[in-house]
Amino acid sequence: MPKMKTHKGAAKRFRVTATGKIKRARAFKSHILTKKSAKRKRRLVKPDVVSAADNKRVHRMLPYR
Repeated sequence: MPKMKTHKGAAKRFRVTATGKIKRARAFKSHILTKKSAKRKRRLVKPDVVSAADNKRVHRMLPYR
């Protein structure tokens, strides 16, 4: 059977932790920042974990991670 290909778009957006969870960046941090509070912008900087509903799908896109 041929090797599976990594989804390159997903590889640039997600990182797998040592325990197998998938880290992702948060959305809404690129523009229109003046109306967002400093507290909200600080929270958006921190990485988040992919939801349980999307976990299987993202793992499939990253077969060798």
